[in-house]
Amino acid sequence: SLSHNNLIGSIPMELSKLRKLMILNLAFNKLSGEIPEQLGSLDNLLVVNLSFNKLSGKLPRGRIFDDLDQSALEGNDGLCSPKLGQKCQLNVPKPLALDPGGFRNGDGNVGSETASQRFKHRKFLTVSAIIAICAAVVIAMGVVMVTLLNLKAQKTVELMQPSSESLSSTTGKSCPAMGKLVLFSSASDSRSEDWVNNAQSLLNKASEIGKGVFGTVYRASVTEGRVIAIKKLISSNIVQSQDDFDREVQILGKVRHPNLVSLKGYYWTPQLQLLISEFYANGSLHDRLHENSAPGVPPLSWPQRFKIALGTAKGLAHLHQSYRPPIIHYNVKPTNILLDENLNPKISDFGLARLLPKLDPHILSNRFQRSLGYAAPELACQSLRINEKCDIYGYGVLILELVTGRRPIEYGEDDVVILCDHVRSLIEQGKAMQCVDQTMKECPEEEVLPVLKLGLVCTSQIPSSRPSMAEVAQILQVIKTPVPERMEIF
Repeated sequence: SLSHNNLIGSIPMELSKLRKLMILNLAFNKLSGEIPEQLGSLDNLLVVNLSFNKLSGKLPRGRIFDDLDQSALEGNDGLCSPKLGQKCQLNVPKPLALDPGGFRNGDGNVGSETASQRFKHRKFLTVSAIIAICAAVVIAMGVVMVTLLNLKAQKTVELMQPSSESLSSTTGKSCPAMGKLVLFSSASDSRSEDWVNNAQSLLNKASEIGKGVFGTVYRASVTEGRVIAIKKLISSNIVQSQDDFDREVQILGKVRHPNLVSLKGYYWTPQLQLLISEFYANGSLHDRLHENSAPGVPPLSWPQRFKIALGTAKGLAHLHQSYRPPIIHYNVKPTNILLDENLNPKISDFGLARLLPKLDPHILSNRFQRSLGYAAPELACQSLRINEKCDIYGYGVLILELVTGRRPIEYGEDDVVILCDHVRSLIEQGKAMQCVDQTMKECPEEEVLPVLKLGLVCTSQIPSSRPSMAEVAQILQVIKTPVPERMEIF
């Protein structure tokens, strides 16, 4: 990997001579120019990441570039590709405008003073006209921008109007606290008062559906039978000021991806903070893997498990690469992977650590010990900066759990089984298929074995040895569609 090295200049064409090159990671540099066409001919190249450079021009033709994910190209404004939603256009030079009056001098001399003065005068008028046109365009754009800002400001005032309702305390006693309810979408088709009034049901213990590192989750019904999930954040004395809280939640509210749970709004008081999000009746991945499923619900098949692994990787890659600074999940595990009606994964609880800046890093690390088996080893060291690599470790454990159906740590009468060590041992003995979940009827070894190995790479004890989530997503796509099959298309 050559990422984050401040490399400048163009991508060397000589890289195409590395016929056995499998991974090319040049992300987060200052490379410019076009991508060498010869790179498209590298048959063994499986992963390419050129994001966040200054590259321009078209993508090379070839297997790897035809199937490249958008996240591997973003941050290059000069690149044109249908993957980036920017069509390549031909630069056609403008025709020259000849002056028909330039040769009207009686003797045909173009250098006469009269013709020269006439030319200068006409040139001056042309420049003036251009300046006038530009000024008119700027004024028109200014009027449009002011109008749009006024409309946005009016909408913001309506959405952020503090609610006149209040929530009582968890003890059920009357302890009103005036708060502010903010909904990010007007499509919620219900009034603010309805949300607050129905949120009273949160105070009922029967509405609780789960507890996590950052708080307790409740199920609540709003108008027309619509069900939502509401998370009550942990103790209020560590929550930052309202302005800072608003700013961070507004950022999380704008995050949109098919594999991420959408944040619909929030309720804030000095004593109580609630986050409103979508509710998924299918529960979490943990429920499907380890809890007794409802009668008639079959175990997850291999295609379903692979879809969950790939979707989760794409969601995490979006959080890591589409925002600066990256949005770190901090707590990747099956209980935070929800499933929709089609068993598509939806990552929940991402970025919540940004809302609790007063929480001491050591205390935060201790809280993650509840997620024993998913926490990266560097979380135990306060001197290390927590970054995306912590999420990648948790993801590696998650896909091992998906394949094996076993928990990350299992306690027996005489020993303790660590899932990562167990899988690594069986692979080294050539018995990888013995660790596969036996509830799956069919699981092709040519897909299962690479996924297991990928999980072990993601759980490397050395953070720098773990791939990025964008690379993980690309590798999974290659595993699902082998190279020979892809080459038959061309």
